[in-house]
Amino acid sequence: MSAITETPDGPIEVIQVLFALHAGFGAQELCGPLEILSKALHKIHDPSTKAFEITIAAPSAGVTSSSGLTIKADIDLSTAHEDLAEYDVLIIPGGSNIETVLSSSSEPIPLITAFAKLQISDPSKERTLMSIGTGSLLFAQAGILQGLSATTHPDFYTKMEIICKEAARKGELEQTDVMEENYVVNNARFELGEKLEENPFVYSKRPDGRRKSIARKGSNAWKESVKRRESNARRASLRLGGLRLITSGGITSGLDASLYLVAAMVSHESAQEVARIMQYTWNKGVTVEGIDV
Repeated sequence: MSAITETPDGPIEVIQVLFALHAGFGAQELCGPLEILSKALHKIHDPSTKAFEITIAAPSAGVTSSSGLTIKADIDLSTAHEDLAEYDVLIIPGGSNIETVLSSSSEPIPLITAFAKLQISDPSKERTLMSIGTGSLLFAQAGILQGLSATTHPDFYTKMEIICKEAARKGELEQTDVMEENYVVNNARFELGEKLEENPFVYSKRPDGRRKSIARKGSNAWKESVKRRESNARRASLRLGGLRLITSGGITSGLDASLYLVAAMVSHESAQEVARIMQYTWNKGVTVEGIDV
């Protein structure tokens, strides 16, 4: 499935992204990140160098959002499970129907669990799992946030804490730090910046100064990390096998997290160009538990 874009400088592998939808998903939680990733280019003046290829998976051929928008799926969820190893990024939008998914532990929760297990069993590949809004509640239900930090839509902070505590009780008793942040990144892959206040990706601490994080400056992690054998062992030592895990708050936080993803996997220049085209001001989040590669 991995697509290759031919350029005068040689082939560029396109990053494979899978969106997994459920009935009642938030339309803007899909369309905002989709728009950002579809505009990202490895070379900002060369439209042939697209950075991401998008696939949409859903329980049925057509899935309807909470606002009535019906999306045609590219594949069903059973096919998504079969082809999961071919994807580099899995994105889970939230939505008003999230309680139904939680109560039944239905898809995409099993897909989330399978993606996380895939990274643990094969840390040689760099993978990213990202949620938009209440999609992070599904991460909590899947039990993959234990020992990590995360955020969600502000109206669901308490719900998030309750689910995480229950997951900890059933699991290894490790708690989740639910943070009131724009977006939160675990297992980031960046070189340390010399001037943290100028870091283009994250805050070095909360604006009120109470909660610190490990601020990092971007590198071409996507291009380099898979080439270095020594990085694989270091990645495997991290939680979830070094799976980069991003949770974001409300709808616009999903835009910010998506721009972060472009910067992390493509370049900061590419993310800035996408923000310029969309006339959008990119707001920072925080990172925790980083690794240099």
